[in-house]
Amino acid sequence: MLLATGTQRVVVVIPCLNEGKPIAAVVREIVVAGADEIIVVDNGSTDDTAAQAIAAGARVVSEPRRGYGQACAAGVAAVSPETDIVCFMDGDGSDVPSFLPSVVAPLTAGEADFVMGSRLRGVREPGSMTPQQIVAGKVAELLLRLVYGVRFTDMSPFRAMRLGDLRTLGMSERTFGWNLEMQMRVAAAGLRVVEVPVDHRCRRGGVSKVSGDLVAGLKAAWVITRTFLRLAATLRAAQRPAEIGEAAR
Repeated sequence: MLLATGTQRVVVVIPCLNEGKPIAAVVREIVVAGADEIIVVDNGSTDDTAAQAIAAGARVVSEPRRGYGQACAAGVAAVSPETDIVCFMDGDGSDVPSFLPSVVAPLTAGEADFVMGSRLRGVREPGSMTPQQIVAGKVAELLLRLVYGVRFTDMSPFRAMRLGDLRTLGMSERTFGWNLEMQMRVAAAGLRVVEVPVDHRCRRGGVSKVSGDLVAGLKAAWVITRTFLRLAATLRAAQRPAEIGEAAR
C-alpha cells in the first residue's frame, strides 16, 4: 500500500548514528512507500551513513551533538513549514516502511492527533525486541495509564504527528527519553491517540544504541524512568496555576 494523502505533505525523519550498512535500503523502502521527503539526521557517525543516505535519495542533516533526542530535534527543525505530517522511524532497518501508510492514515482522515506504530500489536521477528525493551515499555505503559489515563502498548520510534502539533508540544529531552517525553506531552495535552499494529524486524546491521547488551538496556531503562519522573513533575507544576485559578472562580 502506498501513501494516499491528497495534497498533504509527509516527511520522514530518521535519526542515525553509524547506520551505514542498513540506511540505504531503509531510505529506498520509504521512497517506495510514498513519502514526500526523507530527512536523515547524522548524529556524528564515523562511518559512511551520510553518503549512503544521500545516494539512496535522502536529505542529510548533520547534528554532531550526540543524543537520540538531539538528533530528532534537529530533524524537526529541518522540516519545511509547508509540511503537514512528520513521521519518525529508526535507521537500522527494524521498522518496516511499508506500514508508513497505515501509520499516517488516521492523521489524514482526521481521526487522530498522534499515531503510534505498535510493535507489540504487530508481527515481530524472533529476537527483534529484547526483554529489556519489552519490560521498559510495559513499565512506561503502566505509568502513563496511572498518571494520564492513556494506554500505550509500546514506545516504538515509528510514530507520526502533524507538524503544528509537534512544534507546540515543547519537546526538551535530548536523550533516549525523547519518545517517552512525546507520549507524556501528548497525553497531558489531551490529544487524540491512535495505535496501529506494525511489524518489526531484527536490525539489518550495526549495534543497537539502546539494547545491544545488558548495560545499554539498563542505561536506557534508567533514562526512561528518570525522564518520566522529571517530566511528570514539570507538567504538573505547569498545570497547577491554571487549576488554582479555576478553583478560585
